[in-house]
Amino acid sequence: MSLKSFKPYTKSTRGTILVEKSGLWKGKPYKPLTSVNNAAKGRNNYGRITSRNHGGGHKQKYRHIDFYRKKFNMKAEVERVEYDPNRSCYIMLVKFEDGQKFYYLAPQNIKVGDKIENGPNVEIKTGNCLPLQDIPVGINIHNVELQPGAGGKIARSAGTHVTITGIDGNYSLIKMTSGEVRKIDSRSLATIGVLSNPDQKNIKIGKAGRSRWLGRRPHTRGVVKNPVDHPHGGGEGKSAGGRHPVSPTGQSAKGLKTRDNKRTDKFIIRRRKKRG
Repeated sequence: MSLKSFKPYTKSTRGTILVEKSGLWKGKPYKPLTSVNNAAKGRNNYGRITSRNHGGGHKQKYRHIDFYRKKFNMKAEVERVEYDPNRSCYIMLVKFEDGQKFYYLAPQNIKVGDKIENGPNVEIKTGNCLPLQDIPVGINIHNVELQPGAGGKIARSAGTHVTITGIDGNYSLIKMTSGEVRKIDSRSLATIGVLSNPDQKNIKIGKAGRSRWLGRRPHTRGVVKNPVDHPHGGGEGKSAGGRHPVSPTGQSAKGLKTRDNKRTDKFIIRRRKKRG
């Protein structure tokens, strides 16, 4: 896939850069693996807004992705590669020899007609899923389980991957994109390859309307609000807020460590790189 720019017929098309999707499936998704995706609009089960500036956007159907990959020792064929509005990478519909179909995350360079397989001791090939203990050091992997059988949790967005850097007893050492090195049980499953759509990060929205199609509402800065609405609000003329930057609820917005999970600290060998 490549990037697509537009002739500057309007001010918005001058700055718009999108991903070319010509090689993707153009029909509707596979209906038995979809369900209604009701718009939450940033609200919780009480109807209170907990994620601000969400709402509107195009209707979407949710595609049920199999992050577990538990159908072992049977080959599947890639029937098609699709766009999924619920995630940044592409997905693929695979059909097993017994006729059962699943949606999987699609790695780069996977093509219609390719064969993939899940389970221990399968071939080290893009799209195949196997335990960490069967994958050589230095191979790029994605959709990695944190606990055996719990389903893939790590490296699931467009263009991402992690790498096995070593073995420590019953654990594999995994290096994240952030620079963090973490121990994960070697029985956990992972899929070979780098995830599709690496150009997702190079998209330029181009116009406010496209953000609204994606369900993103306008965001108002705190410093232009009244004191009753935001801790940065108030003041005569333009003001800097008068305090360190915080969220509307008073949570520090820069530098405050929010991790509070001592139970899994022992699995982190090296912390992620600090941002400059």
